[in-house]
Parts: sequence; structure tokens; C-alpha cells
Amino acid sequence: MNSNPIDTVLESVLGSYQLRVEITANVRYCGSWFEQEPATRYGQFHLLTEGECWVQGDADGLPQRLQSGDLIVFPAGMRHSLVAVAESGAAQPQAECETAMLCGELEFIMGSRHPIFNALPAYFVVRSQDSSDGFRALASMLAQTSTDRRWGRQMVQNKLADSLFTMAVCEYVRAAPDPRGLLAALADPRLCRALSAVHARPGDDWTIQSMAQQAGMSRTAYAELFSEVLGVPPIQYLANWRAIEAKRLLRNRRLSVASIAELLGYKSEAAFRRFFKRLEGVGPGKVRSEGADD
Repeated sequence: MNSNPIDTVLESVLGSYQLRVEITANVRYCGSWFEQEPATRYGQFHLLTEGECWVQGDADGLPQRLQSGDLIVFPAGMRHSLVAVAESGAAQPQAECETAMLCGELEFIMGSRHPIFNALPAYFVVRSQDSSDGFRALASMLAQTSTDRRWGRQMVQNKLADSLFTMAVCEYVRAAPDPRGLLAALADPRLCRALSAVHARPGDDWTIQSMAQQAGMSRTAYAELFSEVLGVPPIQYLANWRAIEAKRLLRNRRLSVASIAELLGYKSEAAFRRFFKRLEGVGPGKVRSEGADD
């Protein structure tokens, strides 16, 4: 049975990223309070586990009111503040009203060329009341784990947070009001068909013409639309995706560099090594020695 083209692309990009996720704070506030969060080179997130608060900042759409179970993610990190009361003058909280949240960092190890990273907005919110049962269950499990004082709590929290981010991206994709980049391309059936084929078979001998055939478009029209929506030409996107796949495959020491080169469509290991160093600035051997975990 053929899979949904959107699922094919999302599964491949979400399965390829390497993400460092770390819970950095488990905080509780009462009454009137204010917390300033500086801009960082990492992504940031806050999961409300009790109560409510407002998130303020310079991005469009802020401030946002968060309630228990809501998650806000700043994929690239940005300066923002967490407050008990919005500047608009909402009612003061009761003295006994408490707000608790888990705060953390996330970092795309794959770098800024990753198509999901480029498609995400400055921030996005996943509302507990609008999310799936699975998202709410995982968020609840993470909140419960935050009160566990046994050994290994931090490691478990980080793994749960990693899974929660993946689910959060899926929730965002499902409800994104104004998708961009890869997510906008997936909303176009023609681009989605071509991207599904490229992601499923990155080692094929792809050309703009063969991609355009998958989309059911002329070569010129496809190249223009692809570049407009995704911000890079089709062949550059293919090269970036092959590099991402290469870094994922290099983590598996059971695969030789030569076999990875063949899987990704390169006629020789030398050609693959030249391609990889041109895009990544280092050879595949260095990436393997630094990042292999299998």
C-alpha cells in the first residue's frame, strides 16, 4: 500500500535530524512575577505543568497566554519574557495561584540547512486542548517525571522532551495557519509528489527534468515554483538533503563510506568525499569520528 506523500517526507526529515534536548529548569512561581529570557544560540521551550502565564516578546503574535499543558517553542532562540500578568492589564492572580513549568534548550545538530529548521517560525504554541491524545499523554508523563527524585530522572526527562518536540512539530504541521518553506511545499500537491520521491530515493540520478515529471510540471515551471517556495533551487535542495542523509548514515559504523556513497547515488567514494567536504567543510571521516554512537 502506498504511503501518503506528506507522511513520506515528514517521516524522512523528522527521522534524520539530530537534536540535543535538555531540561534546564523546573520552576514554580506565585503571585505577581516576571522572568526575562535572553536570546541564545539554542532553541528554547517552556511546558506549563500548572497554572498559567503570559509570554511576551518582539515576534508577531506575542503576547501569548499559556495554560497548564501548553507548550511554546522558540526553535532558533529569541529574547522573550514570562510574566504572571500581561501588559494589557489582565486581572491580578490570586495570592495562592501558582504557576509551574519545565524549561529547556534544544539544538539542531544538523545545522541550519535542515528543511524542518528552516520551515519553523520564530515560535509556535501547541495548545493542550487542541492537541492529540498522544501529545497530552506525553506532556503529562514529562510533568510527572519532573517530581521524581530517583536516579536517572534527568536522562528520562531529556528523552521524553525529545519525543515531545517531535510530536509538537507534527502538531504544528497539522494546524499551521501560514506554512512556509518545506511545510508550504507539502501543501502543494505537485511539489509534495516530487519531494516524496526525492526523500524516498535520494540516491536516484535526479535531474530537474525527472523531478518535474514527478510533479507533473514542465522543467521551467517546476524549477521556478520550487525555488520560490523553498528558497533554494531543486538541485541545491537535493544536495543538502543528501548531506543530511549522509550524516545520519555515517553514525552507523556498520556502513562503510563507500557503501554510503553508493546509497546516495555517487559513482565513487572519492566523488562522495569531494561532495561532502564541499558542503560540510570537513570530510565524512571526521563526522563519523565525532558523531558515531552505534
